[in-house]
Amino acid sequence: MGLALKKAGFTGKIVGAGRREEPLQKALELGVIDEYYLSIEQAVKKAELVLLAVPMGAMRATLEAIKDHLQAHAIVTDVGSSKVSFIRDVEQVFDDLTNVVPGHPIAGREKSGVAASLDNLFQGRRVILTPTETSSELATRLVTSVWEMTGAVVEIMTPEHHDQMLAATSHLPHILAYSIVNTLADKYQVDEIFRYGAGGFRDFTRIASGDPVMWRDICLANQGAILDILDAYQRNLCDIQKMIQNSDGEGLYKAFDNSKKVRDHGCESDS
Repeated sequence: MGLALKKAGFTGKIVGAGRREEPLQKALELGVIDEYYLSIEQAVKKAELVLLAVPMGAMRATLEAIKDHLQAHAIVTDVGSSKVSFIRDVEQVFDDLTNVVPGHPIAGREKSGVAASLDNLFQGRRVILTPTETSSELATRLVTSVWEMTGAVVEIMTPEHHDQMLAATSHLPHILAYSIVNTLADKYQVDEIFRYGAGGFRDFTRIASGDPVMWRDICLANQGAILDILDAYQRNLCDIQKMIQNSDGEGLYKAFDNSKKVRDHGCESDS
């Protein structure tokens, strides 16, 4: 986000905060940030906008750390993949949610760390904001305008709907990718898996290279919605398993043909 804002001509100061100095120094050298602090309390003191980009399991502690150090008008937003749990954390820590605007960019890579940052990651990608009932219109407009500076397309929805949609479209695929890699690693030699794995295997399992801490926390934070979609997926997988067992070629064809039509139509509609 820092790189994207600078590319767009943002003239304000971007301050970074983190636990370790080495990546912060690297961010400074790469021009991602203008200065940094190892103390998040110190970093937010003069901030107009605070963007929290920490694992979901660290959100509440981070909110508690900054609570008494924010300016009265400072706006707080985040990039977490679960919005209901983030709002719950904020409600446990903050007395007033007027200047809190939860958010989630639907963009990312399996690579992590500041050296992997891109200035065009959000270009044309959607960012979902889920303002609370008490989030001010001014705060929501400001967060929207900042994201739009990065080239993102901003949409507003309820936190509950966000969590259901992301459980289906993001969290489930990541869980499946991790599960497939673990399943094959238990059954075959790892070098054989990737030596003989075709492009589809590599493409699908690419996301299994994602940060395991982040995805552990997402699974726990969005537990209910993820369990619902996992149940639906397991029922569908059992249906396909029965078709294979019963040599039901017609059933398999209909299932696969339907999937192809749905995906092709969805891709055409989104383009």
